[in-house]
Amino acid sequence: MSSYVSSISLKKILPVLLICLTVMLIGGAAPFVQDVLAQAPAAEAAPAPPAPLKADPGDTAWLLTSSALVMLMTLPGLALFYGGLTRSKNILSTLMHCFITLCLGSIMWVLFGYSLSFGPDVGGFIGNLDWVGLRGVGTDPHPTYGPTIPHELFMVFQLMFAAITPALIVGALAERVRFSALLVFVVLWTVAVYYPVAHWVWGGGWLGQMGALDFAGGTVVHATCGMGALVACVVLGTRTGYPKHPMPPNNLPFTLLGCGLLWFGWFGFNAGSSLGANAQAVGAFVATHIAASTATVVWMFIEWMHRGKPTALGAATGAIAGLATITPVAGYVSLFPALLVGLTAGIICYIAVFLKNKVGHKVVDDALDVVGVHGVGGITGCLMGGLFNSKAMGAAADGLFYGGGVSLLWAQIVMVVSVTVFTVIVSWILVMIVHGIWGFRVTPDEEQTGLDLSQHEEKAYS
Repeated sequence: MSSYVSSISLKKILPVLLICLTVMLIGGAAPFVQDVLAQAPAAEAAPAPPAPLKADPGDTAWLLTSSALVMLMTLPGLALFYGGLTRSKNILSTLMHCFITLCLGSIMWVLFGYSLSFGPDVGGFIGNLDWVGLRGVGTDPHPTYGPTIPHELFMVFQLMFAAITPALIVGALAERVRFSALLVFVVLWTVAVYYPVAHWVWGGGWLGQMGALDFAGGTVVHATCGMGALVACVVLGTRTGYPKHPMPPNNLPFTLLGCGLLWFGWFGFNAGSSLGANAQAVGAFVATHIAASTATVVWMFIEWMHRGKPTALGAATGAIAGLATITPVAGYVSLFPALLVGLTAGIICYIAVFLKNKVGHKVVDDALDVVGVHGVGGITGCLMGGLFNSKAMGAAADGLFYGGGVSLLWAQIVMVVSVTVFTVIVSWILVMIVHGIWGFRVTPDEEQTGLDLSQHEEKAYS
């Protein structure tokens, strides 16, 4: 053990030190920013403000529960889902990737991420630093971000979204990524991709202003993580031996347990995005469950016909595809569109995964099918919103099939294309920087040994 520790080079430790230094500098800057703002000249007397908003106990309780449910999705849900799909020599590293991404994302969010994502708009592109260090984010409701819940609670709910999004990416990079470089990539990608896109769509940015609708993260979460994973997979290359040598999952029961926890947590993810215990939350809950159930059954039967046997892994993958696809429209569609979304998810995502395995495997080694399930599913759901969203269900505009014309569909297309292009370009730049400076991929010997031992000096199974 001592020889292993002594062999760690400055090159490997540098990313961790860089992250810590960055966090400390930003955290230290927060009080300074507050002091400067406090010393600004007082504005002319303004009219008396309206009566303050009051938090509703029921809505507050539901959003507290929803926030905890979304955290459950990352840890242990996603960690178990991904960990069971890797080989036994890499399971601990996969669990650790999800674990540390949640923690890093949480720290960044409260220091500056929330302000950049949801702070007062700057040119439609990003939020300003008025809320850095949660300055001004307290227990009083915000008129835009949940008028019946504490502002700080809305911040916590969105924190869980910001944390799980980069954690989804790590599934595509499983079994070959250097841990220290991954930390740097997670920090940079979250700042450069997630925060701007969240502001564009949800924080008063240009996509929200033009009328694009994303109820719970089809573009903000699933499209960004899918496209980021695609770029990283292309740059890193395939795992040694893939696809010639079989790489079966080490623990499918873990994967099914993780799937169940993800499904359970997704009720908070989607129904919680109504920001209250209300009728829209009920509709989103029903749509989420029905779409996931439909996609599971559809995937199972397609696989049965295609491969001759239905598999537990296929059923779990179909469920996640349905959940990802319904996410952007869960609070905006009624029962039968939700069924159609689930049906479409089972078909489109199965085809995407099949094409990756059949045609694209030489270029893209998406180890755990992040692109085909989350990326394709999220984009598909957003586009279907342009067809099936309904004002009667709480949407701001009707889709094409509900008399709204093509305006919403066009806004959805612009949102999907712009977010996809932006994510691909920025992710490619970040991956090249991290790979060029720190070496994103482990050495062949480290990959052969397994990431549990080579990166963490631990073994899951004795």
